[in-house]
Amino acid sequence: MPKERPLWRGPAFRLCLLSAALFLCLQLGMRRSWCPEEKPRAPAAAAGRAPPAARGTEQQPGAAAGRRRVTYVRSGRRGSAAPGCCPLQPPGGRRRKTVRWHIELQPWASPTPSLNYEALRFLKYISSSQISCEHMNLNSLRGYSETSKKPWSICLDERFSLIHRIRSKQCRLYSLGLGNDDNQFEISMANSGCEVHRFDPSIKSAHIQEGRHLWYHRLSIDWRDPNPAIAAHKLHSNTKKLGTILNEFGHQKIDVLKADVESAEWKILENLILEDVVEQIGQLVFEVHIHWPGFEVSGNDSTVVRYWYSLLRELELKDFRLFHTYKDLSKPQMFLKKEAFNASSCYTLSWVNTRWR
Repeated sequence: MPKERPLWRGPAFRLCLLSAALFLCLQLGMRRSWCPEEKPRAPAAAAGRAPPAARGTEQQPGAAAGRRRVTYVRSGRRGSAAPGCCPLQPPGGRRRKTVRWHIELQPWASPTPSLNYEALRFLKYISSSQISCEHMNLNSLRGYSETSKKPWSICLDERFSLIHRIRSKQCRLYSLGLGNDDNQFEISMANSGCEVHRFDPSIKSAHIQEGRHLWYHRLSIDWRDPNPAIAAHKLHSNTKKLGTILNEFGHQKIDVLKADVESAEWKILENLILEDVVEQIGQLVFEVHIHWPGFEVSGNDSTVVRYWYSLLRELELKDFRLFHTYKDLSKPQMFLKKEAFNASSCYTLSWVNTRWR
């Protein structure tokens, strides 16, 4: 009887083993292709790369690891020193606000643009008080003199904070003007204990202090900062925006802003509104000139008057209320180079910020 061969020696068994091995190899190959092994990460120093920068810092391309980035702030002319009252502040210390690029123009005063309707609306607006103020003179303040050439009216009612800040010697006045202006108002406020800063590009020294509370600065307040591409010694005068001055002097608030800037007031006022600087001011006393459009105000006559009116309405939206108007009859009676509307070429307007604390 022939001897029976074991099952494991048969061809069928070998074929099964071969198929199982092939299937196993296929499975391993598919797994390797779909799930590649991760290579171990080398430390940042070993890889020759600097560690990622912390949040809020900046890195310059190609800079060596560990090198610090330094920001320099240019302030005025080389070698000029800030006054002792106003130390320069580092940048970034104050939250930046969103800057608007233009004001919202009010609708036309009539169905079709008309100088007559625009002028009548504007003149009625600046001649009508929006809030009453019973105490507007400085007779009660120590050192006041009646020699001022024109009234610079501020509201000293108890319901507003200015009179309380004057009594506590914590008030601050900024005055914008030129050398030939009457400065008796500033002297009176300084004698009352207010910190007074007068910005006048015509003075000889960069900063002059008179007495304990009055400073003169050789600066011209503008609606734009100087072009950084122009060297400081080539500029005709040192001009800066009021917001820039506040940041550099470290002043958060101004109790009174007085301005007589000879037709630059419209663009300066626009800048204060667009950059929300006006919200840092308690009272505004502006001399406005309407015998011509003003610096860099363009358009035909009806467009110009509409722009003026829209600026003043923006102040109202910021909770400023007009409490006094002075019509200067000593100046030519002109409105945009015309003897019309019984208008003076110059008005002094006073507003109080009803939200001021």
